[in-house]
Amino acid sequence: MILKTKLFGHTYEFKNLMEVMAKANEEKSGDKLAGIAASSAEERVAAKVVLSHVTLGELRNTPAVPYEVDEVTRIIQDAVNERIHNEFKNMTVAEFREWLLNKNTTGDMIRRASRGITSEIVAAVTKLMGNLDLIYAAKKIRVSAHCNTTIGLPGTFSARLQPNHPTDDPKGILASTMEGFSYGVGDAVLGLNPVDDSVESVMRCLKTFDEFKNKWQIPTQQCVLAHVTTQMEAVRKGAPSDLIFQSIAGSQKGNEAFGLTATMLDEAKDLMLHEGTAVGPNVMYFETGQGSELSSNAHNGCDQLVMEARCYGFAKRYDPFLVNTVVGFIGPEYLYDSKQVIRAGLEDHFMGKLTGISMGCDACYTNHMKADQNDIENLAVLLVNAGCNYVMGIPHGDDVMLNYQCTGYHETPALRELLGLRPIREFDQWMEKMGFSKDGKLTALAGDASVFLTK
Repeated sequence: MILKTKLFGHTYEFKNLMEVMAKANEEKSGDKLAGIAASSAEERVAAKVVLSHVTLGELRNTPAVPYEVDEVTRIIQDAVNERIHNEFKNMTVAEFREWLLNKNTTGDMIRRASRGITSEIVAAVTKLMGNLDLIYAAKKIRVSAHCNTTIGLPGTFSARLQPNHPTDDPKGILASTMEGFSYGVGDAVLGLNPVDDSVESVMRCLKTFDEFKNKWQIPTQQCVLAHVTTQMEAVRKGAPSDLIFQSIAGSQKGNEAFGLTATMLDEAKDLMLHEGTAVGPNVMYFETGQGSELSSNAHNGCDQLVMEARCYGFAKRYDPFLVNTVVGFIGPEYLYDSKQVIRAGLEDHFMGKLTGISMGCDACYTNHMKADQNDIENLAVLLVNAGCNYVMGIPHGDDVMLNYQCTGYHETPALRELLGLRPIREFDQWMEKMGFSKDGKLTALAGDASVFLTK
């Protein structure tokens, strides 16, 4: 493996493959914070040149964290289909990029290839792609999943209904829920981030959602985003839950910071398949975000894109119904401005789909970041064109509990109408039955939450 190149009369030499990977990454404030970013645009280009000549086999044999010390690495490596990997192992990263973008390479061909590659390979090819490359390649890949309904089918675009409330007031939560459903938001999931994540509170919220969903016969799935162990205890005590949620990281140390192990998630999935309320078989929901490993000193010296790719390789083990990157939530220390957030959102979405998971994105930002609502709407338009399965829906795009900004209730129906897309089929039919939409467009009744107060 040659780790040096001459560029503009200067020889650039890198000490190992992970240094090449870090310096080939597009500019990110998190990599600068970690002290591993390229020192100049020229060094970044040199690292990309070196990386372009690395083979997929060499990347497979050089995991970001050693196999012996990290269970995420073991999960990713042990899942590789060796026969498929052998077909690709002598291909360089540059050649793999060209293959992915080739008009004759189909989505099914890419889905098959995903079974023979590791997360480091996914990250490497992403570093050589422009934004349009990421959109074009991701658009080819279709990944669907089924909980109570099926997400990710052609012609559909979905949204999570996120009715967060600063005090978990049931009336406030239900008011946001009613309004969101009336706008066609919530076909992906009705999912609450609780302030009080006690077992009793989680059970109360799940029962409230279940009663409302059943009363109005809403074809969707529900979840309360407490820690996985809290949700498991609630389910064991009889709470009705369709999905179990957990934030995950790309290293064992990062997961330990979340109070998490792979065995814990194995138990959660088994519990949901035996005691959950969903049809299944996809009963898990994960969230990620570039920079989370660095924030817990669990990045093992690697750049945040590599660690994010490893999140998706880890998630794949559990056949999730939903995975989304909360792309701008962690703040400007890791993604400084709108340019970096937009780039990261496109990277993460592509990497998730190339890994083979049902991928969405929380297009969002924090108030101390150099971004605004227009930037997030730009990202949302790009993601939907890339075939993103779902985004978030929050009243006015302003989460009053988590204190960050993202997509609201109006963006999802606007994007559907703009791009000729519909909600998940059963939800689409329910919208028309309720009078909220007709022929895929919202009616004057949309946004009128009082409809749900009539009986």
